[in-house]
Amino acid sequence: MQTVSQENSIATSHKRYQILVLIFISVVINYMDRTNISVAASALSDELSLSAVQMGLIFSAFGWTYSVLQIPGGLAVDVVKVRILYPFILIAWSLATLVQGLVSSFAALIGCRMAIGVFEAPSYPCNNKIVTSWFPENERASAIAIYTSGQFIGLAFLMPVLALIQDQFGWRGLFIISGLIGIVWAVIWYVFYRDPQDHPNVSERELALIEQDKTDQENTNKEQAEEKPKFSSADFVKVFSSKKLWGIYIGQFCLGGVLIFFLTWFPTYLVEYRNLDFIKSGFLASLPFLAAFCGVLVSGFLSDFLVRRGISKEVSRKTPIVIGMLLSMCIVGANYTDDTFWIITFLSIAFFGNGLSSIAWVFVSLLAPKRLVGLVGGCFNAIGGLSAVTVPIVIGWLVNDGDFKPALLFIASLAAIGTCSYLFLVGKIDKLED
Repeated sequence: MQTVSQENSIATSHKRYQILVLIFISVVINYMDRTNISVAASALSDELSLSAVQMGLIFSAFGWTYSVLQIPGGLAVDVVKVRILYPFILIAWSLATLVQGLVSSFAALIGCRMAIGVFEAPSYPCNNKIVTSWFPENERASAIAIYTSGQFIGLAFLMPVLALIQDQFGWRGLFIISGLIGIVWAVIWYVFYRDPQDHPNVSERELALIEQDKTDQENTNKEQAEEKPKFSSADFVKVFSSKKLWGIYIGQFCLGGVLIFFLTWFPTYLVEYRNLDFIKSGFLASLPFLAAFCGVLVSGFLSDFLVRRGISKEVSRKTPIVIGMLLSMCIVGANYTDDTFWIITFLSIAFFGNGLSSIAWVFVSLLAPKRLVGLVGGCFNAIGGLSAVTVPIVIGWLVNDGDFKPALLFIASLAAIGTCSYLFLVGKIDKLED
């Protein structure tokens, strides 16, 4: 009996879930190094005498290189083994994070933020390749949802921790400690990560499950590739001339604009405009991130529930996005109260709405011709990514006189534009003719 039990235990190994934990923690560290500048911003700008406009440029510098290098980063993932590439980029962006704590000039900070964008660019393609290698197709969506939740769950719990680190060691210490954490994690990653076929503790049953699914998928992809015609200039005209596609492009830009406010200017808003101390602002800043995480979960479950009930795509897919963007407009409510409870409530509702709108990617497959899904997805992601470049700069210009009210009105306006974009530009959901 004991032998049978041991055999069954070996046969049902679940090493892929341990790999998922590695990805999840990597995502948390990824977003920690993206957003620790927002926690340090107030003290950093005071010590280095940086204006709000300059801080806006520093916030946006990450997006300059990150968005431009998405395609090259994806190509690097196809060429270099993940076990080598991931620790390399982890160490590289962590060193850039650490160096931020050693510099004292505006130009140097811009350079460091751009470097972080360069080396984080391949990170999500890496995550996707790992999940594709380790998980059968029917488990991949759940795996992706789990590791992407790290950006909200991780930040929700890290905001108070980062605030405490800064309180004890200053803004320079915050960057140095964040960088050291990433370097240590890169070593841990290299020690524990293996591809499925190279992992010493993967059972034959688990490996067969992964490999069989991969073989089926590769055969399907090969058949599709043989049938797939080459791109032409007419394809690019199509994806940039469709009113429906511009509806989702603009919507994604607006959705990203709301998100980038919380990833950059939000702690500065609490500390400088609402006069909260670093520790209190760290704890309060975590609440909207928890709300966004709940919004992400509700979005998927609500939309799928409506689909299962036979509700039309116009209602089942648009409802979470439109409701979410309408809720995001609640951010302007913080302009009309001085009560901390209501300020955080309005901001949490707004970020919950941002999470609720997060299923926008589904419209790429709903609207794009099957042959052009990848191209439309690339345009959709690129235009959405421009919000990380422009929105921090616009906010920096709007708050340069110390008043955040125009900035919150600007964010609410983005949400309103996104709502109108889905209602009036996207309109009826029909796949474009090829």
